[in-house]
Amino acid sequence: MAMLAVAAEERPEKGRAICEGDVVIVYERHDRMKAVTVTRNGELQNRFGVFPHNEWIGKKFGSQIVGKNGAGFVFLLAPTPELWTLALPHRTQILYIADISFVVSFLELRPGSIVLESGTGSGSLTHSLARAVAPTGHVHTFDFHEQRANAAREDFVRNGVSGVVTVKVRDIQGEGFPEELAGCVDGVFLDLPQPWLAIPSVVRSLRSDGLVCSFSPCIEQVQRTCEVLSKERFADIRTFEVLLRSYEVRHENLSTSFDCSEHSSEQKSSEVSTKPPPHKRQRANEADEKDKPEGGLDAGDTNGTSKTVGEESKKPQRQLKPVIARPYPETKGHTGYLTFARQATLM
Repeated sequence: MAMLAVAAEERPEKGRAICEGDVVIVYERHDRMKAVTVTRNGELQNRFGVFPHNEWIGKKFGSQIVGKNGAGFVFLLAPTPELWTLALPHRTQILYIADISFVVSFLELRPGSIVLESGTGSGSLTHSLARAVAPTGHVHTFDFHEQRANAAREDFVRNGVSGVVTVKVRDIQGEGFPEELAGCVDGVFLDLPQPWLAIPSVVRSLRSDGLVCSFSPCIEQVQRTCEVLSKERFADIRTFEVLLRSYEVRHENLSTSFDCSEHSSEQKSSEVSTKPPPHKRQRANEADEKDKPEGGLDAGDTNGTSKTVGEESKKPQRQLKPVIARPYPETKGHTGYLTFARQATLM
């Protein structure tokens, strides 16, 4: 509990002042972010100018900082799991927010849950798992690559989640999960080349009614995993493919002028089609003559001059800037399949 308390105090929170040693997400735009550790006399250089770290210290997370040469600005944001996923250094292929949110939701994670993860990789998913189970739960994550495991461990310390995350080097496909975790796990996540080899170990680790999720990029992996899950008497086996479509929202100039030739021709054709026949037109003109006041002026003419059809003053062209939303031309497609199953209770 002491470690959890320390981790909670050290974790950078939104709204508090930035201190030396904090990890800051420097936000340039939605697809360009960078994780930076604040150091005394350090500086960041990018296309918007030079940003001395000394000017960041004492500012609140979420502040807008203008470059030294005034070429542009950036935002200094607290490292949430979502932002960390977008800014972290990639050591392996990672899961992104759409898949991560699906995993956390369908594994039914909540504060106090115990979760096993294999493999750790770049730690993208691990940060979200840690937030979901904190402060009383725990994430045990495993990777067979020692260098990757050590790098992930350092990231967890930097981002203040090490109190609820334990990283170990272990080949889960060959060795399975540790025996000391048997029967006390609420959820298991597998990101392995051959996840079906780890299913027997998952059975031993899960509590009754526990859940497992396997992430695989190929449908052949999914089919074989589902076969083994069925043999091990898992229930409610379901596979999902999460596809993401992003939209760009911006202001765009749109003309409201109606003087274009195409519209004018449409208007003329409309006028021709709505003209009454000649005999009806003559009767209408006679009725108009009767309605005219003395002096031969129309009722609407107060200055002694009559208006000619089409003699309207030309209004200046107006430019509006409405908000336009359109899909990005490059849309990320398939990343992988998520297979979920529930540990069935034997009667």
